[in-house]
Amino acid sequence: MGLSFSKFARNHRKEAHSTINHILNMSNISSHLFEKAVIHLKTNARIGLHFHPDRPIPNMNSVAEALFEQGEYKSQFETLISNGSVSAYTGGARDLWEKKLFGGAYQQEGTSMSERPKYGALNLMLHPDGPSPRFGSCYFLLSPSVSYRSTYTYLDSHQDPGEKGTYEEFDMILAALLEETFTRDFAIGEKNLTPTNLINHLLYNLKKSIKDTSNSEANRNLNHYIEAQIHGPVSLREDVEVLVADPSFRRTNVGKILEQICQKYSIDLEWHKGFMLKVDSVPSDFKGPSMPSLADRIAKNGTIDAYQIGLAVMNLKRNPDSWSDRGTYEEVLQELKLLWHVLVRYGNPVNQFK
Repeated sequence: MGLSFSKFARNHRKEAHSTINHILNMSNISSHLFEKAVIHLKTNARIGLHFHPDRPIPNMNSVAEALFEQGEYKSQFETLISNGSVSAYTGGARDLWEKKLFGGAYQQEGTSMSERPKYGALNLMLHPDGPSPRFGSCYFLLSPSVSYRSTYTYLDSHQDPGEKGTYEEFDMILAALLEETFTRDFAIGEKNLTPTNLINHLLYNLKKSIKDTSNSEANRNLNHYIEAQIHGPVSLREDVEVLVADPSFRRTNVGKILEQICQKYSIDLEWHKGFMLKVDSVPSDFKGPSMPSLADRIAKNGTIDAYQIGLAVMNLKRNPDSWSDRGTYEEVLQELKLLWHVLVRYGNPVNQFK
C-alpha cells in the first residue's frame, strides 16, 4: 500500500520540489529552516482518529463498550458503521475507491476485513476539537510512530486528490500545504496561515501535542485536513496516547466507559469545550432545510449536543418505525450525521450554557 503511494510521490518529486523551493524563496525561508521544520513534523505530529463513542454496533453495544472490551480501534469494514459514507462492504463505494486508492491490495484473496486501513487526519494545527471533527465528537491521538506506517492524501481520499505520499515521500503533501498557505493565507482549517507562520508553528508548537483543550476555542474544521490511512492494527494500549472527549458525555454511562478505557489502557484523558446549539439557532440553509425540524425533535430543554444526537441514533436503531415519517432508516441516519456537522459549525461551547 505504502509502496504504491511512495512510487506515485517519487514520480512527482521534481514538481513538488520546484513548488516548495519557489515558495520558500518568495517567503524568505531558508531551506535549512524548512528541513528542520519537516523533521519536527515527522517527529511530533500525531494522527487523530475521530469517533462517536455512543454509536451502536451490530450487537447493539456502543462503540465505547467495544473499544473497552477489545482494546482495538477497528475499521468500518469490521464495525459496519460509518461517520462518512455508509458503503463499507465488498463491492460498495468505499470498497471500490479503496481498490483504486491502494491498487487492489485489500481485495486480494485471503485479505481479512481486519487488515483494512483506518482513516484519520494528521493533527498538525492542534485544534482542540481535533483535525477532522466531522467524523466524530471524540478523538484518539496516536503515537508519532504510527505515522510512519501510514499513507497520506491532501484532503479527503474520497475526492481522489492528486497529492499523495508517505513520510518517506512527503514532498507532494508539503508542496500542497505550502502552496495553499502562500496563495490563500489558509490551509487545513487554519486562517491567517502564511508559509512563515506554518514553519514557526512546526518548529515551536508541535511538541505540545495538543492545546489546553478545555479552555481553547474549537476550530470547527469540517472539510480541510491531511487525511491519514493507517495500515495495520491500532492497539489502544500500544498506539493511543491521548483521548480527547466531548463534555456532553460527562456524568453519563458513555463518559464512564471512556474513563474506564483510559484507565485500562493507560491513556491520558482530556475534554474539549464541546458544542451546544439552541433549536431556534439551527440554520435551514446549511446541510438542508430539514435540520431545524430534526433538531427540534431530538432536543432537550431546547438545545442539542453530541449526546442528544447519539441518543437519537440509538433510538433510530431500536425503533426505526417511529421515525418513518422522516424517511427510511438510511435517510434518517444521514440526516442525523448532517445535524452533527451543523452542531460543529454553529454550536457554542458547553460552558456558555451553564
